[in-house]
Order: sequence, then C-alpha cells, then structure tokens
Amino acid sequence: MMQGRDWHEKAKCLNADPDMFYPMPNDWKTIVEAKLICASCPVSAECLEQALDGGEQYGIWGGLDPEERRTLLRRKRQRMRME
Repeated sequence: MMQGRDWHEKAKCLNADPDMFYPMPNDWKTIVEAKLICASCPVSAECLEQALDGGEQYGIWGGLDPEERRTLLRRKRQRMRME
C-alpha cells in the first residue's frame, strides 16, 4: 500500500466526474459504473482504507457503497471480539 495521500495520483477516478461516486441510492446504473471504475483501480485498497478510517458515510469508496462498508466494519469488529 502507498503511504500518505500519494495514492490519489494513481486513482482511476482522478479525471472522472466526482458526482458519479455520490449517486442517489437507487441510481443503479451510476452505482455500477462507479464500482466498475473502482474494480480496475490500482489503489482501491488505499481508497477503501481512507473511507473506513475517516468514517465516510456517503459515496462509493474503494468499490464499496456505504452499506457495504458498514457491513465490512461490523464483520471486522465481530472477528476482533472472537480473537
């Protein structure tokens, strides 16, 4: 993983319309388009990590929407309790 914020320069979404990554909840077409960009992005892990660390509540980050990120965090917390 890249340190700091240098990863932004390598993001596939760098020149994309930022609104694409903040779609309305039922705008499935835009959601899928945003996630496709993330799927081929070399820094999607760094993007997701920033969203999780920063508590991002909106938007597509690292290929995950807000509900998917909440689920990921819940599972992570459950695993930590079991260890």
